Amino acid sequence: MNARLVRIGGASGAWGDSPRAIPQLLAAEPDYLMMDYLSEVTMSLLARARIAKPEAGFPLDFILYLQPHLAHIAARGVKVVANAGGVNPQACRRALAAACAERGVQLRIAVVEGDDLMPMIESLRDGVREASSGAKIPPRVLTANAYLGALPIAASLQAGADVVITGRCADSALALGALLHEFGWDQRDYDRLAAGSLVGHLLECGPQATGGNFTDWRTVPGWENIGYPLAECRQDGVFTVCKPSGTGGLITPAVIAEQMLYEIGDPASYVLPDVIADFSAVRLRQAAPDRVVVSGARGRPPTSTYKVSATFEDGYRAVATVSLVGPDAVEKARRTADALIARAGLIFAEQGLANFSAVHVEALGSEASYGAQSKALATREVLLRLVVSHPEKRALELFARELGSVGLSCAPGTTGIFGGRPKPTPVVRLFTFFVDKAKVGPARVQIDEQPPFEVAIPADGPVTAPAGEPSPAEPPLVVEDPVTEVPLSRIAYARSGDKGDSANIAVIARSPEFAPVIRRELTAERVRAHFSEDVQGAVRRFEAPGIAAFNFVLDQALGGGGMSSMRIDPQGKAFGQRALEMRVAVPARLLQ
Repeated sequence: MNARLVRIGGASGAWGDSPRAIPQLLAAEPDYLMMDYLSEVTMSLLARARIAKPEAGFPLDFILYLQPHLAHIAARGVKVVANAGGVNPQACRRALAAACAERGVQLRIAVVEGDDLMPMIESLRDGVREASSGAKIPPRVLTANAYLGALPIAASLQAGADVVITGRCADSALALGALLHEFGWDQRDYDRLAAGSLVGHLLECGPQATGGNFTDWRTVPGWENIGYPLAECRQDGVFTVCKPSGTGGLITPAVIAEQMLYEIGDPASYVLPDVIADFSAVRLRQAAPDRVVVSGARGRPPTSTYKVSATFEDGYRAVATVSLVGPDAVEKARRTADALIARAGLIFAEQGLANFSAVHVEALGSEASYGAQSKALATREVLLRLVVSHPEKRALELFARELGSVGLSCAPGTTGIFGGRPKPTPVVRLFTFFVDKAKVGPARVQIDEQPPFEVAIPADGPVTAPAGEPSPAEPPLVVEDPVTEVPLSRIAYARSGDKGDSANIAVIARSPEFAPVIRRELTAERVRAHFSEDVQGAVRRFEAPGIAAFNFVLDQALGGGGMSSMRIDPQGKAFGQRALEMRVAVPARLLQ
């Protein structure tokens, strides 16, 4: 076995992440910096930016954050792999090349293209349907990008690239591409492809792998200087997650487990462009303080299709926020919202406009996210959040002008309008579908100004991944005597996130002996009941026995999800916290 280690640093978890990550990781002497910027929301924002300015369409942070460190990167031979191309990878390459020229640095910059399906969107209309709803492709599409895999990244590095810029690709492919190049893994060695994908999945959210958003947040030191994650990878697929010395944060099996299950659905069937990864038997071992060894990933052949995320505009939205203080603040906020909605309806009728297409009212400070489970309805201070949608921008401009009267005509204790009059913004919705890899064709790689070359992508395999099987129903809990009822947080960790309009809640047992209790207490039906005011679809439960964990997928739970949701928690980030409040009956002997 090759004992060489390849060290990859996760230097960006999202557009807007901290510039501190790059110098911190460079001090730890990595071989690669992996930088993740894209989400469905980000892609739509970048598309609108490019419409306004042809040279826009990529996150400028990538250039601004790298520029001071280009000489160091070149001198040390550190490779950079990033999906910073957004919807305009060539413009990103030109901007980085200009930054290199300004600093007198020579780096070979590769661009991976082929994810943008807008040129073929019309040819797809007859045969494509939305993955969950079955709807047809909407008339006006903003973006349509296939999630490319790791092979073109590996080919770019093999051709001598120092920096690889992609458009949309699977986030985890950024690390897998580097490992394919370094270790020469066969593209059909699916266990190692799954392991390399897990490296990328753990790094892609930056400091979430070093204690950020951890359930036991009080135990995480040094938030002000939190470390960014490093993966030390071996040829056999086993790797260690660590962080630069002298930084804050925390790396334990529980921290890594939360990130491992983050937003993946079925842990035994995580569908990626290069492999269907099975993380259900992954093992996590604390090797030393802030060092966790990860092993046991398995893989199966990928599907013959790419996942495609398209976005489209669907009218406009305005968000009004009004503060109210004093007795009965919640009731006052609700009546204020009702009055503003009704008043707008009168104005619209006078102007020959339709009424709002959708409205959403939340009294923030009253535990609005909890609905009927709220325990704060008697609070004396709230922020009314009134979200309204309309097909026409003009209607929302009329609504915004009328908002100024709220302090004179509505409830006593109305203290202000936060942020002034709301400005109408386009509503962007997600449209997900699948398309044959063969129809998309090869990916293209261009290094600097050289002629591009093609990278063939295998297109065999099933059309779609076999459906994962939810965990079997458990018999009723046989309650031992004595038992103690405790909040789930006493025996479990949790992390939640989104996939479109579905929420994903990972629940990890604090100790393996708690897993049978969680299995029996947290049925899919009970979780659905707990989130009954949010969930419109099914709830499925999956298991990851290697880490004594469960993953719940709650369909149609986020009010449309992403930018299309009107809720204060459009991506389900708080669902895990809410789940940890559930009461579970635990044998007293286990709590001792």
